[in-house]
Amino acid sequence: MSERILITGAAGGLASLMRPRLARPDRSLRLVDIVEPADVGPGEEVVVASVTDAAAMAEAMKGVSAVIHLGGHSLEATWESMLDVNMHGTYVVLEAARNAGVNRVVLASSNHAVGFHPRVDEIPDYAFPRPDTFYGVSKVTMEALGSLYHDSFGMDIVAVRIGSCFERPKDVRMLSHWMSPDDGARLFEVCMSTPSPGFRVVWGVSDNTRRWISLDEARALGFEPRDDSEVFAEELIAKEGEPDHTQPPHNQVGGHWRIAAADPEGRTPRVDRK
Repeated sequence: MSERILITGAAGGLASLMRPRLARPDRSLRLVDIVEPADVGPGEEVVVASVTDAAAMAEAMKGVSAVIHLGGHSLEATWESMLDVNMHGTYVVLEAARNAGVNRVVLASSNHAVGFHPRVDEIPDYAFPRPDTFYGVSKVTMEALGSLYHDSFGMDIVAVRIGSCFERPKDVRMLSHWMSPDDGARLFEVCMSTPSPGFRVVWGVSDNTRRWISLDEARALGFEPRDDSEVFAEELIAKEGEPDHTQPPHNQVGGHWRIAAADPEGRTPRVDRK
């Protein structure tokens, strides 16, 4: 094998979509998760471990060419869980990569890092962090750690703010920020192969007709999306109707997601932030 790619969170939904699309005859995929991924195929090797286990991650980095870090909680959870798995886990992965001399890391950030940004004609790649959840805060931290490890150690790190990535959009809202699995694999390939990207934040979306999220930075890396969620629009709109862009979940980047922490007086978290 000429290269070995380490994928964390390899048993999760996104990794399950990416693994067959990233498979190559001259490439092996080292799969890291706390459970063994399903349908392990030729050219895949499994490491059952947590991204928070520094010794296990150091061992997993041996002989690796690049890292795609998808590991961590993918939904809102407690602050303690986010701090341990998503934030500390990202530090452990980056530190293991640095110590092993692995210079290329792709980080799976999220639209929830900027979830409270209001809808505009095009949300820029480097929109200032406005997380809508503890999950969103963990992704802001992920991006900050990526920036730190680039500036401190010269590592090439691309943080991909993923809109949503499923075989098909699940609702009308996703028509705007869906990334097809095929486009996702194309984007990850570009993030791993573009010479000397430095530190970048790019949006992970397809070139959807209803897109209001930038593709500038992804295209600057060489990404050319081929898919458009509009092929699913008629069916979804027949079920839900046309979206009202002045009302939640369509009027801000993060949609309905809200912080999980309970207000001390039981009040509902604010939803009117501008």
